[in-house]
Amino acid sequence: MDTVTTEARAQAALQALVGRPDARLRADQWRAIEALVVHRRRALVVQRTGWGKSAVYFVATALLRAGVEGRPPAGPTVIVSPLLALMRDQIGAASRAGIRAVTVNSANVTEWESVHAAIAAGEVDVVLCSPERLNNPGFRSEVLPRLAATAGLVVVDEAHCISDWGHDFRPDYRRIRTLLEDLPAGVPVLATTATANDRVSADVAEQLGTGDDDDVLVLRGSLDRESLRLGVLSLPDQAQRVAWLAERMAAWQGSGIVYTLTVAQAEQVAEQLRAAGLEVESYTGRTEPARREQLEEDLRANRLRALVATSALGMGFDKPDLAFVVHLGAPSSPIAYYQQVGRAGRGVDRADVVLLPGPEDRDIWAYFGSLAFPPEHAVREVLAALGDEPLSTVRLEPLVDLRRTRLETMLKVLDVDGAVERVAGGWRTTGAPWEYDAERYARVDAAREREQQAMVAYVGLGAGQCRMAFLRAQLSDPELEEGWRCGRCDLCGSLDLDATVDEARLEQARAVLDRPGADVAPRKQWPTGMAAVGVPLQGRIPAEEQAAAGRAVARLDGLGWSAALREMLEPSPDRPAGREARGGHDGELPTGLRGAVERVLTDQLAAIREAGGQVEGVVVISSVTRPQLLDHLARGVAHLAQVPLVGAVAPDPARPPGRHDVNSATRLAGVHQRLRLDLPEASLTGLPGRSVLLVDDLTDSGWTLTVAARLLRQAGAAAVHPFVLAQR
Repeated sequence: MDTVTTEARAQAALQALVGRPDARLRADQWRAIEALVVHRRRALVVQRTGWGKSAVYFVATALLRAGVEGRPPAGPTVIVSPLLALMRDQIGAASRAGIRAVTVNSANVTEWESVHAAIAAGEVDVVLCSPERLNNPGFRSEVLPRLAATAGLVVVDEAHCISDWGHDFRPDYRRIRTLLEDLPAGVPVLATTATANDRVSADVAEQLGTGDDDDVLVLRGSLDRESLRLGVLSLPDQAQRVAWLAERMAAWQGSGIVYTLTVAQAEQVAEQLRAAGLEVESYTGRTEPARREQLEEDLRANRLRALVATSALGMGFDKPDLAFVVHLGAPSSPIAYYQQVGRAGRGVDRADVVLLPGPEDRDIWAYFGSLAFPPEHAVREVLAALGDEPLSTVRLEPLVDLRRTRLETMLKVLDVDGAVERVAGGWRTTGAPWEYDAERYARVDAAREREQQAMVAYVGLGAGQCRMAFLRAQLSDPELEEGWRCGRCDLCGSLDLDATVDEARLEQARAVLDRPGADVAPRKQWPTGMAAVGVPLQGRIPAEEQAAAGRAVARLDGLGWSAALREMLEPSPDRPAGREARGGHDGELPTGLRGAVERVLTDQLAAIREAGGQVEGVVVISSVTRPQLLDHLARGVAHLAQVPLVGAVAPDPARPPGRHDVNSATRLAGVHQRLRLDLPEASLTGLPGRSVLLVDDLTDSGWTLTVAARLLRQAGAAAVHPFVLAQR
């Protein structure tokens, strides 16, 4: 075979792809393409963001589909990509090179039939599918075998997700190994990532392998990003961080991304930056897919100065001229941090990348760490609840005590392990023997802890050190030389991060952060399957039994008053994570929070009056763990509202407190069995037709407020308006 001619064709395909006649393949790009197209090998490419990994598989696709010397045209390329944003970008890139690409994902279900018909007719060059499709029974049994049988190339993008060791492990990615095992001999496979150290690279290469000692070509390059100016600035409080950001964004040229650790923070910071006159919007896991696409386009077109985003805006978003990436709060891993900052500076000479750490970062890491693979007893409970007849996740949830997201993730792992299978109608056990791999899960936990400590070390780097060198070392950069320094970061002297903040901006930030108040939406639907746990509740909650919309002083995962509330309400560090072991403050409401309570309550009472209602009493949800705090809060609320404290909704003393870190149905079952009215006779006879405030310290699932409101409405209350200190 004439590989020179093939290389020339590859150069031409690249030029069509990027729209530039002077484009040239990098040496390792050609090595990867040659391995795939000429030698039909398997390859792992670990290269920095912006290096051109997607060019490798699009150029290889163009050559394979056209047929290279001596070989007929190959079937379509199958690309497994983790994010819809990535798919949208790649389809646009493919079309420029005349490559016909389609997607199969959860957002285009109505198009699946026509997509499959086009694939069968040979009208498709590239099929992009989300990893979740690999775990869909219909896709797995009907579509995947045809794709595997006819594929000309299989690409696993963001391949670090395959590895247990990866910072972004996704159970659905473990299904890819099954796909690879079913491929006919000679079908090339490409895996790509920018964020894999030696350990992860070895793991991914092993899973790509066919058993031969030298069957996977691993290409790793330098992870230095010459355009990035890395820096860390530790500021004394949240207001300083937001004010500094607003001031710096006003001076920066171009657009960028501001990352936060939680949804609430993203929404609050976006609101504050807009108040400072900046065109920004929030982008989180709660953002609807169509809205996400519009926001991405607005940022690309520079109609926005920035998106304030969680990690939902990560892999796959491509805007070459992003001029800055700022993190309000540190990610829990240097590898994840490198992944996110890699969005910046791809097509510009300079991009500023600044981390503004906060004291709450470790608490947030701990929370997300608590969502790791469940302990053995919880897994066994799920396996025992499943049988030969399929159970949907919704119907399984009331039978176990795992939250929905954690349950679904665990089921996917068990599916890949062969212990359960997803079929039409839900999940069922396979009957195959299964052992709890405690060693593996402990290993992953230990790796996570090391990553967190490495991130702490990154924040604490001092004079004589280099931030880019640190990140390259964390990613096992093969070209990093001992003593190398980037000459561009804040420690190397090229980035000057002045901590001073304009007083007017600081006061504005403090004023916004000092404004308490968050909406508490009422529950309107009971969970499915409550009869299975002995609770006779189903369907829609009757309007005459619902709570009204309520108010909280703040969300626990936000900014501003959230910090003071976390300090008061969260478990002590030496106590278990389960909310049944709540620590924190029990006593009178701290003086510093009383003004916030008064402001939120005053606004709530005014809104009730404007809607034609009134409040005629206060009912408290009694607490076993914080009785003094709830009593003091309820009496204070009654005094401010100038109405009597008429009684309580109290837990049955014969029943122990329920856990809060469980799924919605389990939580509701515990609350329903435990709560009862504790109102004096006079209050009961005076309750019908009257409206009350229902006071609690913290709402999480919302079921305590819902059940308490139902009891009061059934006793005759005309309306129940929840008022709580904090919302989780």
